[in-house]
Amino acid sequence: MNGIRILLVDDHPVVRAGLRAMLTEFEGISVAAEAADGDAALKELKRLQILGDPVHVVLMDLQMGAGMDGVTATSQIRLLDDPPPVLILTTYDTDADILAAVEAGASGYMLKDAPPEQIHHAVLAAAAGQTALAPRVAALLMGRINNPAPTLTRREVQLLELLATGLSNRAIAKQIFISEATVKTHLVHIYGKLGVDNRTAAIAAATQRRIIRAPGQQA
Repeated sequence: MNGIRILLVDDHPVVRAGLRAMLTEFEGISVAAEAADGDAALKELKRLQILGDPVHVVLMDLQMGAGMDGVTATSQIRLLDDPPPVLILTTYDTDADILAAVEAGASGYMLKDAPPEQIHHAVLAAAAGQTALAPRVAALLMGRINNPAPTLTRREVQLLELLATGLSNRAIAKQIFISEATVKTHLVHIYGKLGVDNRTAAIAAATQRRIIRAPGQQA
């Protein structure tokens, strides 16, 4: 590979400018294009592919205002012919965010406060078809593999996220297309795993353990 071409995807122009400046300091890396959300990223990828200038790594934020989010964009990119690896670069390190990104097909997950050298190595690893994970992310995933203790399923984490927004059981059931009885069953399992007996305590415990974002936390 003669140089690694990056597509930067972030809704903040200042952040993109900073990332561009950092990445171009590293030999063999160039920024091919930028996008402010997932939909724009997909269009850029297709445009560059038609031009014969494919992207080798997509550096993707998770939350991008009202535009398509990073998880959805990652899953859409993975459906493309010969898709480039997606490296998530975000401020969020909750279980919910990490698991959603990994399940969507992200090749790596890094935090924006990581040293430039770590981000550089992560880009090189992603371009080489390897996995690149921030230390906490790697610890979380290894813990889920090695720890026999009960862990929350992706569905249970999703339900916790909805609980934290203040939705009722009926509203949650309607949003994720399950019955209200199934919601109650999930809650029983969640309470048991977290060692609590009500939704307020469940939200507090999940936030403290960084399973979900704090209620009201914005992108």
